Amino acid sequence: MFERRRQPLASRPLFYRRLARSLALAIAIVLTSLAFGMAGYHFLEGIPWLDAFLNASMILSGMGPVASLQTAAGKFFAGCYALFSGLALITVIGVVFAPIFHRFLHKFHMEDESAQRKKAD
Repeated sequence: MFERRRQPLASRPLFYRRLARSLALAIAIVLTSLAFGMAGYHFLEGIPWLDAFLNASMILSGMGPVASLQTAAGKFFAGCYALFSGLALITVIGVVFAPIFHRFLHKFHMEDESAQRKKAD
């Protein structure tokens, strides 16, 4: 997917395409996670869709639930969804920053190799 260590640095347009692809994937992960949470709150707890959206988005963002849960299934789902949301947040951050971090390291290694070549000459 990314260039190897010995390959030249990717052009800016290619880097921007990679960044856009990563952002699109991150948005898809967030929307899928949000839809999963909304469905769980709506069907397991009987919360209306708008309130299910509020609860799911608050947990997904790390703020915590808004509505009080009444059923055992809803409480179990909320706990599992909160654990999942923490992992989803870490995944989204990794997906977004992967091309940036790769470019930084690739450029760093290129500069390091050129400095070593100059010392050898």
